[in-house]
Amino acid sequence: MNHSHPCCLDRAEMLKQHMELSMFVRRTIENNEEAGIRLSKIYQSLVAAVGGHRELSFIEKDVRNYIIREVRNVSEQDDAKEFGKSRTAYEYFGDVVSFDMTYNTNRYNLIFGSFVGVNHHDQSILLGCALMKNEKIQSINWLFECWLCCMGGKAPKGILTEQCASMQKAIKKCMPTTIHRWCIWHIMKKI
Repeated sequence: MNHSHPCCLDRAEMLKQHMELSMFVRRTIENNEEAGIRLSKIYQSLVAAVGGHRELSFIEKDVRNYIIREVRNVSEQDDAKEFGKSRTAYEYFGDVVSFDMTYNTNRYNLIFGSFVGVNHHDQSILLGCALMKNEKIQSINWLFECWLCCMGGKAPKGILTEQCASMQKAIKKCMPTTIHRWCIWHIMKKI
C-alpha cells in the first residue's frame, strides 16, 4: 500500500496526478484533429514546439485519450444537445424571430448572422447562428432553408430584420407565410 522506495523527483511530472493538457495544447490538438492530422504527427509537433519529450507534462497516450474522450465523443454529444435546446426553445419562443446580419468580423471578413427569440421573461434566446462570406440572395436562401430544416420545417409567424433587399427576397421565397417587418433599431439608426 505504501511506497517501499523514495520517488525520483526528476520523473515526478510523469505521475498521473501531475499530467495535464493546458488550454493551448487542447486547442492545438482540436485544430489538428479537425484538419485530419494523425495522432503521432500531432504529438511530434507538440514535442518539437517545446524542445523535447521531457519538457511536456503528458505523453502520447494522453493526447490519444483526449481526442477519443473529449474531441470526438463530447463534441458530437454537445452539438446534439445544443441543437436540441435550440429546437425546443424555438418551439416555445419562435413565434417572432429576429434575424440580424449587421455584425462583420474584421479578421476573417465573415458576416455573423443570428436568429434570436424572446422568452417569457423578456430575455433573448439564441435560436441559431451562422458565419457567412457574403449577403447574396443565394447564400441567404441557403441559410434560411438550413435553419428551417433544423427547426423542424416550421417557419416563424413573424420575422424582424434589417432593411436588406436580398434578405427580403429570401424570406418571401423560403418563408412565404411569415410576416416580415423591419427592425426599429435599424430604422432609427438610419434616421
